[in-house]
Amino acid sequence: MRFYTSSHISTKVNQRTISTSRSTMASRLSLFVLLVASCSVAMASDPSPLQDFCVAAPKNRVLVNGEVCKDPNLVRADDFFFRGLHVMGDTSNVVGSNVTIVTVAELPGLNTFGISMTRIDFAPWGINPPHTHPRATEMLTVLEGSIEVGFVTSNPENRLITKGLHKGDVFVFPQGLVHFQRNVGNGYAVAIAALSSQNPGAITIANAVFGSNVDINVDILAKAFQVEKNVVYQIQSKF
Repeated sequence: MRFYTSSHISTKVNQRTISTSRSTMASRLSLFVLLVASCSVAMASDPSPLQDFCVAAPKNRVLVNGEVCKDPNLVRADDFFFRGLHVMGDTSNVVGSNVTIVTVAELPGLNTFGISMTRIDFAPWGINPPHTHPRATEMLTVLEGSIEVGFVTSNPENRLITKGLHKGDVFVFPQGLVHFQRNVGNGYAVAIAALSSQNPGAITIANAVFGSNVDINVDILAKAFQVEKNVVYQIQSKF
């Protein structure tokens, strides 16, 4: 039979404690690495530039997530230039607004920079109807007039967040959430918006649901909106 002194027991306990601590530290380090990797993926949006610029070459037929780069030796100042945001858009339409967009399609120099802009003109009491930007957060600034803005949070709460804005005010619409703007004055209103993508996309809810190509089945829409089929047909006829 072997007998252990208190010093032997203390040494073994210390060794086990050190081993456990090392194992715990390794586990925590692995978890930290996984969290960092997850965050980097979650925070990624548009591809980041790996050079000074990557002017889009839209005529290149190679399919990539973004745009193929133009030969740097062929890049000119006009690739980074757009003229037109000073021009008032035509608001003589059913919603009373006009959106002038400046994305990578209009300004090739935006490629890989993760940003774009729009100018929104409003006729008196005109609206920019409920829509989403699937790939971008939007920050809107009022240049002229007074505008009511709002967005709706995701299911199940569907909470309406709304605010009245005046000249110089700024409001942010989170990425992917349904939002809208409305001119609440008898004069024209103008806003400029910055978006966190070179190609933010826009899905106008009414157009997508009632004006899709091909039409969504009337039975589906009637049940979804809890209305009679003839109401759906009537709305679809407007798109």
